[in-house]
Amino acid sequence: MKKLLLLLATLFLPTTLLLAASVEAQLANSEVVQGNMAQLRIVAHGNRAAFPNIKMIGDAKVLGSSQRSNNSISYINGKMTTDRSTSLVLTFAPQHDMTIPAYSVNIDGKIYKTNPITLKVVKANAPQTGGSQPFALALKADKQSVMVGEPLLVSVYFKVGRSVRLSQQPQYQKPDFKGFFTKELGSEKSYMQGNYQVTQLDYLLTPEKEGNFTVGPATAKVGVADMSRRDIFGNYGTVWTPIASNTIDIEVKPIPDDTDLVGNFTLQSSLDRPKTKANKPVNLTVRIEGEGNLEDFEFPAYDIDGVTVYSDDAKVQTQVVNKHIKSSYVKKFVFISDHDFTIPSKTISVYDTKTKEVKQLHVPSYKVEVAGNKAAVVSQSSPAAGIVQTDIKPVTPKGQDNAGSKAKSVQTVAWWMLAAAFVLGMLVMYLAKFLPAFKRKPSPFKEEEALKLLYGHMSEDKAVEEMVRKLYAKKSGDKSVQIDKKELKAMVERFRG
Repeated sequence: MKKLLLLLATLFLPTTLLLAASVEAQLANSEVVQGNMAQLRIVAHGNRAAFPNIKMIGDAKVLGSSQRSNNSISYINGKMTTDRSTSLVLTFAPQHDMTIPAYSVNIDGKIYKTNPITLKVVKANAPQTGGSQPFALALKADKQSVMVGEPLLVSVYFKVGRSVRLSQQPQYQKPDFKGFFTKELGSEKSYMQGNYQVTQLDYLLTPEKEGNFTVGPATAKVGVADMSRRDIFGNYGTVWTPIASNTIDIEVKPIPDDTDLVGNFTLQSSLDRPKTKANKPVNLTVRIEGEGNLEDFEFPAYDIDGVTVYSDDAKVQTQVVNKHIKSSYVKKFVFISDHDFTIPSKTISVYDTKTKEVKQLHVPSYKVEVAGNKAAVVSQSSPAAGIVQTDIKPVTPKGQDNAGSKAKSVQTVAWWMLAAAFVLGMLVMYLAKFLPAFKRKPSPFKEEEALKLLYGHMSEDKAVEEMVRKLYAKKSGDKSVQIDKKELKAMVERFRG
């Protein structure tokens, strides 16, 4: 059998030709409607092909990439010809007429270049103008020139004609927001606009740094019912069409002055009480609100010697009112101490984009008086304070020598037994680690969660107040604090409901 195969190979070898290495670029369509996808195919003929890493085609971002290989054999004039081809398929959404540049491909160690190709982009009849386009994606921004930290609103509109019957939910991919902090605002909005059903998604963008950036495109695959075919259950088939929105160029300029916020804001602060008792909490509330973005803002922390400070996560709300971004920021601080203290003032700088000026928002300092200071607590808890003790040995009465010796002997024995019991207990604890039944079960809650839960019940129980103090201290890095896990678990279960 091997000899037969060798003979056949010998007979065919002289007549077998391998196509010469080459490369070419092809467009699926030389003309596309703006908003539809274009497809570029680069085909390399040869044994091994190495394509360049193409991220952009002109000024359009590559949205999809795939690669495949194919082997073919053909007979021409009695001669067998073999061809190995490798294809790179790139999908993109052009916004205007463009010339696709030449690309270099390494084939079997040699460089080959494609020819440039012209692509024509036709303006679409936008749905809002009453055109015949069945569906489309559009991207709009309320500003195209902002400063670092100045927010802008970007909205995506997906429009479907009333007569279009969708068989599947569209497969939506949000725009590329590289260079911006991004948050989706609320849920999607749906409404009718002429003969079209419009779905709107709003995004809050805050520039991270200065420069020129391109937002988008948003893309989607739309599944339309194919009325010409049905499955065995009578359901219509689906024809998927990829679409893309336009892109938006955003200029981000530097802020003239280094500030904490950009926008128009006001600040209010309030202290719930100027006087308190030792180890009783005092609450400071800071509220900032106005026009601009507060999503990424963090109020500076307080650090006061001898005072435990705790703060909850800030509550931030953002909404669009008459096409303006309105934000509110509320943060609460808790101060616990056993002596008088002062909460220092804080200052936040804001660059006002309307007045082009830097404003200062102030949180004033607050003096807090604490009744029952630390010194008083110590004096009350030390009954021996102020008493001078001397090392005077008592006189032993006659007849009590033997009784004293016996007492001393009994005391010595008691200490010996106590030491032995301690060593035995340590040994039992060590051995218990290796027994599954004695292994400690993990705590079903975290101390951070317990702290937030118990804080609201401090005034109800002194034990809870003391536990909160310990949790605060441990959170601040005090490693000397010891917390009774059983006691903490009981408290959490008591208030967790």
